[in-house]
Amino acid sequence: MMGKNLDNFNHKKNNKTYIGNKQLRQQPMKKFEDYVIVLDYLPRGHAESRAKSFKTEPIIQSIGINYFTLLELVPRKSYKSQIKIRDKLYIGSGQRDIIDHIKGRISYDELTANAKFELEDTILNIIRDNEEQFVNFFNNSRPITTRKHQLELLPGIGKKLMWDIINERKKAKFKNFKDLTERVSKIGEPDIMIMKRVLIELKNTDKYYIFIRPPHEK
Repeated sequence: MMGKNLDNFNHKKNNKTYIGNKQLRQQPMKKFEDYVIVLDYLPRGHAESRAKSFKTEPIIQSIGINYFTLLELVPRKSYKSQIKIRDKLYIGSGQRDIIDHIKGRISYDELTANAKFELEDTILNIIRDNEEQFVNFFNNSRPITTRKHQLELLPGIGKKLMWDIINERKKAKFKNFKDLTERVSKIGEPDIMIMKRVLIELKNTDKYYIFIRPPHEK
């Protein structure tokens, strides 16, 4: 069963148009990454590929900054400088200086051991570098069903804490993580909560997707 994409908590991204209270049907907005962070670099490609063919190509395993998409990339043959873990690379539609082409999307299970080791810290850095975007989740999240709210998808948030957040944001929108933790004292570390939720979605162990590009979207 396909998972449910719930990322339209951010009204700037939901690509919907309304006339009065009636929503006009539109094609879903395609999600592309412009920048990625390097999780691992395999200068001789995957070992299994080397065993099957004499022709190999270097592979970069990476995670997108916008939608946490896991991607394998192939660098330009003309690029001779060293590619390092945690490098930020441009993969958008414009001129690419380092990347020749995107080999494809990969799953969490296809990551190398090194890439998995880097993943948590890399996700956390992306969240902290884009704090406003993720604070907006706490400001704009909404119910999924009559019994479940998007906030409850974050590890550590139950009904009581959910209502504490909702009641506080009615008074004023949260400005940043510091403001959130000061006004909702029991929330703990919201950036780590989000990081753990992103990992759940990347591992494809839940049917709901708030932060990542769903696996069924090619």
